[in-house]
Order: sequence, then C-alpha cells, then structure tokens
Amino acid sequence: MNMKTKFFSTFILFCLIFSGNIMNNVLLAQKNGHSSVIIKKCQDFKVTGDGTSANWKSTEWLNVTKQGSGPSTYKTKVKVLYSEKGLYFLYDCEDKKLTSTMKADYLDLYNEDVVELFLWTDENFPVYFEYEVSPLNYELPIIIPNNKGTFFGWLPWHYEGERKTQHATSVTGGKKESGSSVSGWMAEIFIPFKLLTPLSNVPAVSGTKWRANMYRLDYDNGTTQFAWSKTDIGFHEYNNFGTFIFE
Repeated sequence: MNMKTKFFSTFILFCLIFSGNIMNNVLLAQKNGHSSVIIKKCQDFKVTGDGTSANWKSTEWLNVTKQGSGPSTYKTKVKVLYSEKGLYFLYDCEDKKLTSTMKADYLDLYNEDVVELFLWTDENFPVYFEYEVSPLNYELPIIIPNNKGTFFGWLPWHYEGERKTQHATSVTGGKKESGSSVSGWMAEIFIPFKLLTPLSNVPAVSGTKWRANMYRLDYDNGTTQFAWSKTDIGFHEYNNFGTFIFE
C-alpha cells in the first residue's frame, strides 16, 4: 500500500467514525425523549427576512408544532444553519392576522405574535440565551439564569458591532402592520457567537452539541403555543430542550 492509498484509507475511516458519532448522538437524544437535528455549516450571507438566500436550500425544514389546547392550527416551520461566526434561523409562520402592536425593542414581545429561540450551550450550567422577534421586526435578546424554575432575563451589554444580531421579517398576503389580514409571515435571524460570550462551549464547531428549542406564540382568538421540542408547561423547561449537533 503506497502512502497516497494509505492516507486515503485513513481519511475514509475517520469520516466513517465521525459520521457514526454524530448519528449516535442523534439516536441518544431521541431515546431521551427530545428532538434532535444535525446543523449544517454554511458561508455567511445577508439576512433579508424572506429566506431567498441560496444557502437555505442546503438544509431541511423542521416542524414547530402546536402545544396544548390553543385555537390556532397554523403550520409553523424553521430552518437552522451555522457558520464560523454564528447561527442562522429562518421561521415560516402561517397566519391570518398580525397581532403585533409593540413598536420598540426590549419590550414584552411574548405577549403578542412572536417567534423565539433558546440556546443552552452547556448543560453543566442552567444559563441560556433567549431571543424573540415580532412580525414587525422588533427584538428581545436576553440571557436567562434559571435556578430550578426561578428565572429572569438580562439584556446584553455593549450590544453593537460583531456582537449585534441581524434580523429581518417579511409578510405575505397583506401589509406588515398591526391588525393586518395576512396569509403568513417570515423571520430571518443571525445570532453571532460573540454575543453569547461568556457562555461556555462557544463558539460551536464540528461535533459540538448544544441543547436548544424553537417556539412560536400566536394570539388569533386566544393564545396558541408552538414548539420544536415538546415541553410540558412552559418554554423555560430547559431539560425538555432538543439537541443541536453541529456537522
């Protein structure tokens, strides 16, 4: 066996072992009763709010399904990618009416139509990042220390430059304004790894595992909750978060 053949054989063996480890992590997460997904890597791209970047074609939609007895039966789905600089999210929300009156960042956006994401980077510490964006493109970025169900959010400091998120929204079938009749709305989000400092296990690299969840709240004719990884009562049940496994 010459050196080129030996190197190629070793490389193939490494790829098989690495792929096997990723699949074992997926199966373990599923066995533990929560959702899991392999997050594919991409090059950085511009966030436009309508999901038109070709990068999104490289990954599949994940379903964010209804929880509880809320009145809405809308379909909700999300895509996730990551780059060397951070994570990208694309939410696609079927809807009929935009319940979104707040016109500023850092408000209690969860009291109106909103999509949310939670990132728990290290299971040794019950501290995670929560991010929300409304159909009108207002945001709420907070770090949550959760002490056995007692929790509160802290806003980021020096929230600028490479620590600042990118976010944009778009609406179909109507106007992007409060009370508008629509057929749906989208939210596109970039979370830079530098914003997550000083959480541990950051940045994510190939083989990294994070616990995470993705949610939606809709307020047509009452409150309906949607989640990617099912929780029992509320969105802050971090032990019920799913698992991101970075490719």
